Amino acid sequence: MVKGIDGDLWIYTNRQKTDTLSRIPILPAALKVIERYEDNPQCIVDDLLLPVMSNQKMNAYLKEIADLCGIAKLLTFHIARHTFATTVTLNNGVPIESVAKMMGHTSIKTTQIYAKVMDHKISSDMATLKTKLSSIN
Repeated sequence: MVKGIDGDLWIYTNRQKTDTLSRIPILPAALKVIERYEDNPQCIVDDLLLPVMSNQKMNAYLKEIADLCGIAKLLTFHIARHTFATTVTLNNGVPIESVAKMMGHTSIKTTQIYAKVMDHKISSDMATLKTKLSSIN
């Protein structure tokens, strides 16, 4: 973690897949999670903010969490990235250029794939609204 240009804490990391630098401001809720692992032996030895596990293990934990919460939908790390890109950032007005940088995408075209998911949701919502409005007349 480093202090960013705004004085807040940021994570600077290289994306393993693209070897692209990602710079991500840390939101307060995320900082609380990071702080819980300050004394974790693996984090201390490996100089990491959070323990690192395999994708398979991460997905197994996400499945367990979904089961405990009564969520029927399959949760994976990949879906978590999509959720961050769409629900957390794009749907809250974060510009697509900023999302691309945080996601470590080398091309904005990659991030636009996530934006298309958002457009599909907007289209679906508007179709529902259209149906409701037509029943009023």
